Parts: sequence; structure tokens; C-alpha cells
Amino acid sequence: MNDQSPQINGPPPVTGLVGERLVPITDEAEWAAVSPRQITPEEWQRFEDYLKEIFEALGLAIGSAATADTPRRFLRALFDATSGYEGDEKLVTAFETECHGGPDCQISQIVEGPIPFFSLCEHHSLPFFGKAYVGYIAHEHVLGLSKLTRLVRLFARRFSMQERIGRQLAESLQQILQPHGVAIHLEAVHLCTQMRGVREIESSTRTTHWRGTYDEDPHLRAAFFTLCGQRGLAGHG
Repeated sequence: MNDQSPQINGPPPVTGLVGERLVPITDEAEWAAVSPRQITPEEWQRFEDYLKEIFEALGLAIGSAATADTPRRFLRALFDATSGYEGDEKLVTAFETECHGGPDCQISQIVEGPIPFFSLCEHHSLPFFGKAYVGYIAHEHVLGLSKLTRLVRLFARRFSMQERIGRQLAESLQQILQPHGVAIHLEAVHLCTQMRGVREIESSTRTTHWRGTYDEDPHLRAAFFTLCGQRGLAGHG
């Protein structure tokens, strides 16, 4: 999109092989942008007009040099902040490891983080943001480290909840890798509790999700927290 053309289109897709089928994959973002959302110029203009009316009703003086484009900029920012809807985690491909010793073959923990993320609370459309830590015990497949970061952002850049992001990450890694275990730890600040409601400005929210061996072994959970630099949580997994 540019200032003259409000149409929202994704980059032109190319064809890639995933498993036994051909799917559209973009050169730049691969599976993170396979389903670009389409908004026509007419729809975009209508949304801008709605926002202009809302902003004016709330007290914003629309029309000055500083605010004339505020509805358009706000809509563009909202569109960018929810780009996670354009991806498909099912298209993520994994690499084989050298672990060929049968179902009991285990590799040490793989832990990535902190991974910064931003999301929008689906209850109030206000941001929450923080850091994610992703760990797993590989069996026969691993992911490139950059894909872990992009997977976090795929789920975070939507209208969502912190608990859902963690669950989606855990379930996706289970399906993609079939590992021995998955660990997810998210810590975030929610502006919906700071800017409104109780206006609590000091608190943060922590959520964890365990699968497989992490769910069964408290020592493994403690080791995960230690690797995340969360030593204070190591005894509370």
C-alpha cells in the first residue's frame, strides 16, 4: 500500500514443495505470509471514515497537519500489528537430526530466548508485550532458530491472549517436531490493566506450558528456567 492506493495486497506468491504438495510460499517470509489479507480501496476508505468519526467524537481535532492522516496511519498500524493472520504454521518444515537410536534417543534441551513479542488483547484491542522462551527436547527433527522467533511472532501478531499464544506454540511444536518434550514460558505487560481498569503499572503476567517430558520431570522444568535466566522460578515449575 502507498498513500495513493489503499489496496492491501501481499507479495506475489511463488510455488514451493511442502511434503507431497505444492503450496504458495513467498520468497521473503515463506510460511509467515502465505494468505495475504485483501482489503479493497473502497473498504479501506470506508474504514478510515469510520475512524475519523470515532476520533472526532472522542475529542481529537481531525484536520490539522498533525492529525489529518491519523485515521489512515492508525488503520495501517493495526493492519501491520495483526499480520500473523497471514501465516500458516502447518507449513513450517523441520530438519532431521542425527538422532537415530529409536524412541528413547534424546538430545539435550534446545532453548531460545528471550524472544520479544507484541500482541493485541482481543478483549480491549490494547497491546500487551514481553518476552518468550521456547524450549524442546528433540527426537528426530529440529527447527532453525530463526523459525522459533518467527513462530512466536506469527501467533503474537494477532488479536489474542497470552495463554492462547503459549498453547498455540506448544501444540505447533508438538505437531511439527514430534519431540520428547516442549516448554513455553511467556512474560508480558498488559496495557489493558495499566491504562484502564485497576491501572496496575508494576505487575507482569507469566504463563508456562509443558508437554511431554517437561510435564513429567520437575528437574527438567527447573533446568529450563535456569537456561532462561529465570532462576527465581526454577523451583516453581
